[in-house]
Amino acid sequence: MSPTNRAARSSAKLVANGESGGPPSVSGEPAEAASKRPASGDRPRYWRQGLDVEARRIAMVVYPGITALDTVGPLEVFATANLIASLIGRKPLYDLQVIASHDRPVATSVGMSVNPSCKLEELVLPLDTLLVSGGLGQEEACKDAHLLQFLRSASLRVRRLGSICTGAFPLAEAGLLDGKRATTHWALARDLEKRYPKVTVQVDRIFIRDGNVYTSAGVTAGIDLALALIEEDQGRAFALRCARSMVVPFKRAGGQAQFSLQLQAQFASTPAVQRVQEWAAENISGDLSVTTLAARAGMSERNFARLFREATGMTPAEFVERLRVDAARRLLENPAQRLESIATECGFGSADTLRRVFQKRVGVTPSQYRDRFSTA
Repeated sequence: MSPTNRAARSSAKLVANGESGGPPSVSGEPAEAASKRPASGDRPRYWRQGLDVEARRIAMVVYPGITALDTVGPLEVFATANLIASLIGRKPLYDLQVIASHDRPVATSVGMSVNPSCKLEELVLPLDTLLVSGGLGQEEACKDAHLLQFLRSASLRVRRLGSICTGAFPLAEAGLLDGKRATTHWALARDLEKRYPKVTVQVDRIFIRDGNVYTSAGVTAGIDLALALIEEDQGRAFALRCARSMVVPFKRAGGQAQFSLQLQAQFASTPAVQRVQEWAAENISGDLSVTTLAARAGMSERNFARLFREATGMTPAEFVERLRVDAARRLLENPAQRLESIATECGFGSADTLRRVFQKRVGVTPSQYRDRFSTA
């Protein structure tokens, strides 16, 4: 077992199936270890409470069809924090649990199985952080009445509630994202927006915090979210040490987008609209008003705006703004190019307009973005 996993007080451990010769699985702790674990009434204080003590209890909700990295990635970040804490003479910082609607192994996307530490109703509350894993099983999870009721009741007794990737769907189905800003995998962001109109979906973000609710974008964004949570708990220097240990960037801060892949997904399949979108992308510094785009499509402004929204789920002006921000993002990675030049090249007209729109869309200023992500 790796030093990271030895340092973690996690109930989920990576083991091989041994005699069966089958694929590896993420299993619950061995029976011998479980028998040595103190009963709930005898456990140290941090086992029971978790909200105001040194070791913070974190539970990850899993369900059939989860993406393995959505689950293991964030948990490994917290396990790394425990390892680093042990190396500097501190007690474990996080107690990790994996929970599900039942206590049977839960299949993941890569042929491994997760053995839950306990069933949902067995989880000891209150809890510091409750996270919902993501994957292609989110549709069935949204139909699991037991899971949804658990999320609603548990949300009242946790300090932080969050989701990884498509884990946002069960949270939204439970009504826990109503009136909040949220994100998810770029390919399913429009679906989340349509199904849950009370949720303000922001596809341009790696992760979002709204109050005590955190949602992250696709797959590896869960690692970014976990690092952000550790930064909140332990400070920036400690989180940076965790990132370096895992050889991952610190950090793509919620401000970094899911980049142009999500923008490409917003190109319509309707030929008339797609042609205009492609033309706009090639003429980004020019006049991209609705009047100009409608004329390019050979339609009235009203008909064009209606068709565009039906085909893309957004207004022409919103698409143009996202197009220009995406272009500005790429240019900002070159530290030599001045902000005024980028504003002109991307059609913003002025550096002030670029700053205002960029901050709104990305969540950080152009200068902050450049400091984090420039290639120099």
